Amino acid sequence: MGVKKKKEMQVTALTICHQDLETLRFLADVEGKNLASLLLYCVQLTDGVSQIHYVKQIVPLLEKADKNGACDPIIRSCLDILAGIYLSLSVKNPLKKVLASSLNGLPEFFLTEAIQSFTSRLQEELNTTDLYSYRKVIDNISSCMENFDLGRAGVNNLLKNEMVAFSCDFSFGITSFFHYRKFAGNRIVQTQLMNDLLVGTRVSVMLVQKIQDIQRIHLKTSSSPTWQSMCGLLSIFTKFLSDDDLLQTIQSTSGLAVILFIKAMFHPPEKIPDLISSLLLRSVDCTSIPDWFLNCCRSLCCTDVSQSTLLFLCQGTLTMLDWQNGSMDLSGEALLLNIVHILFTLSSQIKESTLELFLSRILASWTNSAIHVLKSSSPSLKNSLNGKSSVVGRLLEYVYTHWEHPLDALRHQTKIIFRNILQMHQLTKEKSNSEVSGLAADHFICDLTEGLLRLEWHVKGKYTCLGCLVDYIGIGHILALAKTIPSQILEVMGDQSLVPYASDLLETMFRSHKNHLKSQALDSTWIDEWHETWVSPLLFILCEGNLDQKSYVIDYYLPKLLNCSPESLSYMVKILQTSADAKTGSYNSRGALGALMACLRTARAHGHLQSATDTWRNLVSSARIKQGLIHQHCQVRIDTLGLLCESNRSTEIVSTEEMQWIQFFITYNLNSQSPGVRQQICSLLKKLFCRIQESSQVLYKQEQSRSKHEPENELTKQHPSVSLQQYKNFMSSICSHLFEALFPGSSYPTRFSALTILGSIAEVFPVTEGQVQAVYQLSHDIDVGRFQTLMECFTSTFEEVKILAFDLLMKLPKTVVQFQDSEKLQGLFQAALELSSSTKPYDCVTASYLLNFLIWQDVLPSSLFDSLKTQQTACEDGDKSAIVVERNTLMVIKCLLENLEEEVSQAENSLLQAAASFPLYGRVHCVTGALQRLSLNNLQLVSEWRPVIEKLLLMSYRLSAVVSPVIQSSSPEGLIPMDTDSESASRLQTILNEIQPRDTNDYFTQAKILKEHDSFDLEDLNVSVQNIGASAEVKGKERKTCDVTAQMVLVCCWRSMKEVALLLGTLCQLLPMQSVPESSNGLLTEEQVKEIGDYFKQHLLQSRHRGAFELAYTGFVKLTEILNRCPNVSLQKLPEQWLWNVLEEIKCSDPSSKLCATRRSAGIPFYIQALLASEPKKGKMDLLKITMKELISLAGPTDDSQSTVPQVHALNILRALFRDTRLGENIIPYVADGAKAAILGFTSPVWAVRNSSTLLFSTLITRIFGVKRGKDELSKKNRMTGSEFFSRFPELYPFLLQQLEAVANTVDSDTGELNRHPSMFLLLLVLGRLYPSPMDGTYSALSMAPFIPFIMRCGRSPDYRSREMAARALVPFVMVDEIPTTIRTLLAKLPNCTDQRFRQNHIHGTLLQVFHLLQAFTDSKYRLNTYFQQELADVAVCTRAKLWLAERQNPCLVTRAVYIDILFLLTRCLDKPTKGNQPAVECLGFWEDVRRIISGSELITGFTYTFTVPGLPQYLQSLTKLAITTAAVAAQAGEQAGNIPISFSQLLESSFPEVRLLTLEALLERFSTAALGLGEKGLPPLQRNMGETFLMLAVKENHPECFCKILKILHCMDPSEWLSHMQRCIHLTPKEFLIWTMDIASNERSEVQSVALRLASRVIAHHLQMCEETRDSVAPTLKQWVQLVVSSCGEHLPTESRLAAAEALTSTTPFLLTSPHPVLGLQDTLALWRCVLTLLQSEEQAVRDAATGTVVTAMSQENTCRSTEFAFCQVDASIALTLALAVLCDLLQQWDQLALGLPVLLGWLLGEDDDFVVHLENTHQVEDYLFEKAEINFWAETLIFVKYLHEHLLRLLSTSSRRPLSPESLRHLRRTASEQGHLLSQLFRELPPAAEFLKTVEFTRLRIQEERTLACLQLLAFLEGKEREDTPVLRASDSPAEANQFTLAKTETAH
Repeated sequence: MGVKKKKEMQVTALTICHQDLETLRFLADVEGKNLASLLLYCVQLTDGVSQIHYVKQIVPLLEKADKNGACDPIIRSCLDILAGIYLSLSVKNPLKKVLASSLNGLPEFFLTEAIQSFTSRLQEELNTTDLYSYRKVIDNISSCMENFDLGRAGVNNLLKNEMVAFSCDFSFGITSFFHYRKFAGNRIVQTQLMNDLLVGTRVSVMLVQKIQDIQRIHLKTSSSPTWQSMCGLLSIFTKFLSDDDLLQTIQSTSGLAVILFIKAMFHPPEKIPDLISSLLLRSVDCTSIPDWFLNCCRSLCCTDVSQSTLLFLCQGTLTMLDWQNGSMDLSGEALLLNIVHILFTLSSQIKESTLELFLSRILASWTNSAIHVLKSSSPSLKNSLNGKSSVVGRLLEYVYTHWEHPLDALRHQTKIIFRNILQMHQLTKEKSNSEVSGLAADHFICDLTEGLLRLEWHVKGKYTCLGCLVDYIGIGHILALAKTIPSQILEVMGDQSLVPYASDLLETMFRSHKNHLKSQALDSTWIDEWHETWVSPLLFILCEGNLDQKSYVIDYYLPKLLNCSPESLSYMVKILQTSADAKTGSYNSRGALGALMACLRTARAHGHLQSATDTWRNLVSSARIKQGLIHQHCQVRIDTLGLLCESNRSTEIVSTEEMQWIQFFITYNLNSQSPGVRQQICSLLKKLFCRIQESSQVLYKQEQSRSKHEPENELTKQHPSVSLQQYKNFMSSICSHLFEALFPGSSYPTRFSALTILGSIAEVFPVTEGQVQAVYQLSHDIDVGRFQTLMECFTSTFEEVKILAFDLLMKLPKTVVQFQDSEKLQGLFQAALELSSSTKPYDCVTASYLLNFLIWQDVLPSSLFDSLKTQQTACEDGDKSAIVVERNTLMVIKCLLENLEEEVSQAENSLLQAAASFPLYGRVHCVTGALQRLSLNNLQLVSEWRPVIEKLLLMSYRLSAVVSPVIQSSSPEGLIPMDTDSESASRLQTILNEIQPRDTNDYFTQAKILKEHDSFDLEDLNVSVQNIGASAEVKGKERKTCDVTAQMVLVCCWRSMKEVALLLGTLCQLLPMQSVPESSNGLLTEEQVKEIGDYFKQHLLQSRHRGAFELAYTGFVKLTEILNRCPNVSLQKLPEQWLWNVLEEIKCSDPSSKLCATRRSAGIPFYIQALLASEPKKGKMDLLKITMKELISLAGPTDDSQSTVPQVHALNILRALFRDTRLGENIIPYVADGAKAAILGFTSPVWAVRNSSTLLFSTLITRIFGVKRGKDELSKKNRMTGSEFFSRFPELYPFLLQQLEAVANTVDSDTGELNRHPSMFLLLLVLGRLYPSPMDGTYSALSMAPFIPFIMRCGRSPDYRSREMAARALVPFVMVDEIPTTIRTLLAKLPNCTDQRFRQNHIHGTLLQVFHLLQAFTDSKYRLNTYFQQELADVAVCTRAKLWLAERQNPCLVTRAVYIDILFLLTRCLDKPTKGNQPAVECLGFWEDVRRIISGSELITGFTYTFTVPGLPQYLQSLTKLAITTAAVAAQAGEQAGNIPISFSQLLESSFPEVRLLTLEALLERFSTAALGLGEKGLPPLQRNMGETFLMLAVKENHPECFCKILKILHCMDPSEWLSHMQRCIHLTPKEFLIWTMDIASNERSEVQSVALRLASRVIAHHLQMCEETRDSVAPTLKQWVQLVVSSCGEHLPTESRLAAAEALTSTTPFLLTSPHPVLGLQDTLALWRCVLTLLQSEEQAVRDAATGTVVTAMSQENTCRSTEFAFCQVDASIALTLALAVLCDLLQQWDQLALGLPVLLGWLLGEDDDFVVHLENTHQVEDYLFEKAEINFWAETLIFVKYLHEHLLRLLSTSSRRPLSPESLRHLRRTASEQGHLLSQLFRELPPAAEFLKTVEFTRLRIQEERTLACLQLLAFLEGKEREDTPVLRASDSPAEANQFTLAKTETAH
């Protein structure tokens, strides 16, 4: 990339006062050699950088003068002036530091004079009474104390000699700050004053800390002025500390200052800890402390102090007292313990995020202090701080509670605290014990380790704490407890949020393990164990893991592993190389090849491969590289590309082989649908280009040196000039390919990739200036066609493409873009103007980019400048390029304004006509686009801009007034501003009255009734109505027109509002404001800004259309951000005034208010959100605090019906604020109150309140628990421990408990009355997301246990859903090891069969709780323990005691179903035999009970119920699942059929589809597993005869889902197992069965159709590979099958149908597509190949991947494997397309069918199957809809297919020895192609000028067809043997001869 320019240093030049200047002139000698001359010359310079050079000469000059041994008056005066210069410089000026550094080397002889000068100058500074100078004084004192000996000595002198004056002045200054800030109304000034206070306080602390003689300065008498000054400062700092209105950083620093002053002033020092303890504990004895202390710190001694004050006092104590070296006695130890207890108390009280962060840091500081004290502490303190102490317990609880905190800094502090806890524990252990006993005796560490390992892996804190433990105890103990921990951690690395934590922990572990093994091993065999532990799990993940998991492991874990052990790379490569052929991967699996490429890429990028030679020759072959570059899996392609592009050396030469591979990659990988893949490709290629650029500079230097001793190019051993030429050729080739990729009809991904890479090339290889040599310049490769191609990219409907094309054009030098044809230039400008008023929304974006391009390239039509000739000549003296752009922008905006003004006038008369013919928003969008690219702060034509801006604002208001009635109507989406009958018009009149119509708009004056033959409206709306006949027909057509027009009106209106809002926001953001009316550079006046604010207020508060007010919000945010930074106080206060006004309007609830109470309060939340979000975050956020208090008070429940609307508004506004991420943690303190309002609001009788409460509650759930990332409703990622939740929101603990108790107590009354509690749902929803942590201690008062009985009681609710939610909510509240006990307790509560009275609701709720608890227990990690089996056995015993609930004695099917579900869970866990080969509970008779229940159930005896019985479907499903499990267990045990209570066959014969469906699903799973060769081979006894059963079921099944499952099972089974029984079972021959299957595939719905097609294809494949007789029997049906496959490949069909077609083609490829002796006719075979090609171009990735499987199969046959070099490889669809054509052409030769096949392929080339003529005819007839509704394939590229087909046909014809076509066939084909060419020429001539912009769709379609025609004509000419020189060769980037082109300079294409 060349050498980057260093950023120029900005240094302000130093100056001196006039008196000092005259002194220097007087003292300077004639020769100019003394110090005065040097200083005089220095201060006369205006460049600060040059002055630095002279400042550095001062000391050397004085060293020469020192030899004379006398300090003459000249030097003395100069030193005095130097002191003045130093103190006059600003603190950030580099000259100040340079001068201090120089004077530090002052000869000792001059030190006394210099110190005296500094002292006197400092004294003068301190004597100032100017308040505004005090900040400068304090900065100077601070600078003097920082690494400046003279300054420090001067300050010391002041303290020694002038302490009184210094202290008084300093005290006065800080006091003045303190009082003056209260009167500051300007927020900017106030912020500055806050900063001054902070600096002043810090300097005072620094002075007292750094001046060592401070103790000596103290006077014995309290009447001393020095003492009084010190007391005054202490008093001030105490006030700062207690003032919560100050910034917390000031309070924090004041806390340090208070403790420091107490330490310096209080005697004796031994009593300081006791004094501070009494301060912190609020127990100060005022009679025993000195009066001065009481007077200074009275607010700390005698009144209640705030939490922040107490917190910062603790911080000051820990920071300022000396805790090291055993300086603390028992009182100090007591103080230490007191502090930590105070911090624990504060942690439960503080809610504000910044204070929470302070507290965490202070707590970490306390642990550091504790470590220092423990090194020499008393035994009592060690007992108080050992691992089992309450202090350590509460510290651990703090860690566990806060290690998931949203603030990163706070989470980091928990890690520090935990690490320090381990050190504290180490220090508290007795040395004798710790030496004798090992780790096993340390119960604290053992319990801590086991507790952490028991935690779920989604807990982030677990990783950091385990890392600390590994550092403390090593890895051995942890591996002994959990040997598989590496695999466990790697498993969770699919979650992005956990990846950094997991990778850091793994690195800590494997480094510790390596060090441990190396220290114990005697030889190198230890590496094998290390590889087995850490590398083997990695390789398994790389080959078998999911995509995200692999990606994160490669990015985070693999580099760290290789950095730790580079030698492991060869081990990994060796293993992966051996399995690469077997595990080739697929579209969803990387395989071993992908893992290999990932490892090599990472190794090379981190420098573990020394050069490319090692990589390609020793580790991986060239063939593997090419396979990786076109692999079916995208990440394998990316990793292979990364291997080529990335290197740890930026100057490493790119080899020829690498360049060839890059070209090969780009050919097939530009069209990637994945944005992530596209960005990675572009990023990697940019790295490669940077390597080429930087290595080329090295090559240029080598070439210039031409030294024989210097080695040549180390890779190729060739001359540097050869490498440089290869670079040039490579880059030119790359650019050629990229420009060719921008062909007509190229997809968005292709264009995005190509333009992005071209932009990178233009950036990496910039236009060179001066002597810098460039290996390549893009501008040299730009010709007319390529420039035209880039311009046509503006027509893309994707704005990203427009942006990339525009940026690329702007990067090119202006000499490349030279217009010569003014007529075409005028046409382009007119096209842009026409597009700016198009009814298509994206056209105005195109117009904006076109206009901007014309503006910046200075190629606007000369007619625009006729009115500006005088201004043009006047401006030529300035910056020419900037003034040209400004002038052009001004002219374009004036032109747009003139057009807009005329159109707004017409719109005021008829909005309908405007919406249908010239929507207004396009012009405004173009104006905004032009303004955004102009630097509006440095305008030259200010006088010209002012009237334009004023006119622009007025026009915006006029436009808004025209469209706002529609946007502000109560139903803008449904407002149809016209109708055709009086009845509809009367209804419309109501809407028109509501929206207060404008008098000047006749449409809004009254409803308009269209006459049946009103030609005006029909014409103006551009409606083509032909042959208007009867009135009814016209009426119908008019109504259709009305619908379209209504849509146009709405789009016109809301987009206009959007563009006006964005324009106004842009003006506010970019234009300089006039600070005073006569300001010369300002463009916006204060009055105009207020008008803009009023405009936004009106439309945000009154608009109903979401699109309008959302974008008005965007503009309004820009305005508020500017106002908050504005120095004008009146403008700065506007947001605050607007906020109070709208809050008052919300509170008053005036019926006449125009505020929208529906639509979630419409724009009101956005309005308040904008006002609050722009408030400076570094301040106190006072507006947010006051607003939240107001809103929460309004959102609370109320009995006043008048306050309903304010309550709804408040709830909606709160929802918006809680969703706003910009408010960050500042909104968290109000979450609890918001949750209360939402839960209470849900109980309101008013629906609007309940609705808004629900929305608010949903937002709060997301805000608290995070965005839902998984499908699981209660995902572990979106949960929180109860202690963490209630510690963050302690107010919710009593509230939720109280609410839940109230609900539980009345949920089920004894009278049977139904009590619904709406809030129960919300309560259970919150509680269901909490869970107890195994790490929870016993020190928290916020226990979750009190909730459990209430949740259990909620299970009695009469509402089914509530009972389910109560069961789910109960699970997380019960610890895993307590679940069995809880289950047994719940089961004991169930009634016995002999009980007379019981409620089924109670039973159902209890059983649901048992079920969910048991489910959680069976899913837990205890499952493999003996404890688990024993607990389950106990549960099974309790279950058997209530078995009657599963039998007919229980009349309720719902509770029966749940009880059977419980039994099913038990069977699932108890079916594994123990060592004795008997089930664990066989002795308990559990299985006999289950069999008895099934035997006695309705599955055996039959049903007497109907579907009207509640719970029957649920009961059937539960019972069937249990029966299936029983049958499967019995079959695996080899039991006789008679011992099985019910068989699969009996279940399949059930009359209930639920039973059959569940059975079929279970069997399908087993047969699928058997077909894939995974696990056990199904059920052996059933394999022999189930085929017959399924055949009979298939014929008689009428339930669609069951029928589909049967067909799937038959497809999974081997056809040989059931085809032979077909005629006997269902009396069908194979041919008849095949026809029956294909009939189903033709007529049934899509899912059944797809399965039937797969089954038919499998049957055909089976017959074709059998004997010839069988093959002949199905041959007649193949044509029907071909038609079925062809009909299943349409792009309009569901994805499942096309996937089935692809699978059908794959299964039959060896027999029908690639057979050496084709079974089908050539036409049918080519039809199937056409299907393959169609599917390869599908927009669906899954379909393309499936079709690629067909091509891979086709390439891998014995007769085709030599057709390509990628046989047996998994390739991507992009290259599969050309490979398929290669195989097809090869097969045509093998079959000797070229003569018959070539016309068909030429027809594909010409596009005969696309019905081009029909398309052209429809183009002229189709209506111009506002939005395109046709299905479009955004991936397929017609010309790519044409290019590949043309290449293969040309190659085929070139190698063919015979002429394949007869002369008659040739003439027919040439005539057809020629006629199409003439038609195209005629159509091109009919297009308007600049058709590529104005008629983009038609123009592109014609271009594509032209390319197809040219390709066909070239092949025909070749066939005739008349290939002419003038026949165009196919190039996708060529423009047609008829197309309009821009002319470029002839010399541009010279290279």
